[in-house]
This record gives sequence, structure tokens and C-alpha cells, in this order.
Amino acid sequence: MIAKLIPVFFLIVGLGAGIGAGLVLAPAKNPESAASAKEAVKEVKAVDKKSGKSKKKDKGDGFGYLKMTKQFVVPVVKDDQIEAMVALSLSLEANPAITETYYAIEPKLRDGFLQVLFDHANMGGFDGAFTESGNLDVLRNSLLEVARKEFGEDVSKVLILSVNRQDS
Repeated sequence: MIAKLIPVFFLIVGLGAGIGAGLVLAPAKNPESAASAKEAVKEVKAVDKKSGKSKKKDKGDGFGYLKMTKQFVVPVVKDDQIEAMVALSLSLEANPAITETYYAIEPKLRDGFLQVLFDHANMGGFDGAFTESGNLDVLRNSLLEVARKEFGEDVSKVLILSVNRQDS
């Protein structure tokens, strides 16, 4: 009989210990800190009203970063042979409002970017000192043209995060 009551006893003791721990470890209620937090929010709103700017408007004017989901891999061909492979990681500096549209048409954008990258490789853009700022600026501007065909002025820059060339 006692053997059957031992699990019930442990259950009651465990439940009591859990409730006690919850009461002891609960954060203290401090009405002064809540009141001061509300006052701070009111002060910030008052400053915003005086300056005539709203926080929502500031968020819309800023730019965010949209990372392309995969790297771009471009072959460098010379004399009908693949001489090297170039891998690039790209991001766009764009208005955060276009995020959903961006991910919806990313395959089309990737296609346009790949065409630009292939043309750049065929013109010798990845030969020699391909990481010189002049060469990369030409590539960035070409990629930016493609991005702006899709998104207009909502895209401000194309960022090249990494460029790796692997010679064969």
C-alpha cells in the first residue's frame, strides 16, 4: 500500500517545489520602472513631433541589404578550354519595401546577372588583376543596370561580397 503512495508523494513534493521555485525566482514587480519607461516613450514621441519626423518615414527612406541566395559560378574560357572558375557572392543595397518582390523574381534577376558575368568573363574581365577597383567598378555598374531594370531606383548598389578564382 505504501509502495503505491510513494509516486503520488513525489508528485506532490515536485509540484510544490516547482511552484515555490517559480515564486522565488519570479522577477520583482517594480511600478517605478514601468512608470519611468512610459515617461521616456512620451518624451521620445514629443521630440519626434517637434522635429516633424516620424519613425515610420525614416524606415522607408533607408536601405537594407538583400543577399543573393547562392554564389554565382562563372567559367573563364580560353582557346575553347575552361581555364578557371570564378565564384562570386553578391548582395543588393535596396529599399526594404521590395524584399518580397525581390525573392519572388530572384531567378529572373540571377539570369540577368549571369549573362552580365558571362559577358564580363568573355571580355577578359576575370583575367590578370581582375580584382582591381576599376575592373570591379565596371562589373558593379553592369550588374546595377540589370537590377534597376527590374526594381528601378529602389536599388542603390550591387555589393560584391567575395570573388574567388580557381585556376584549372
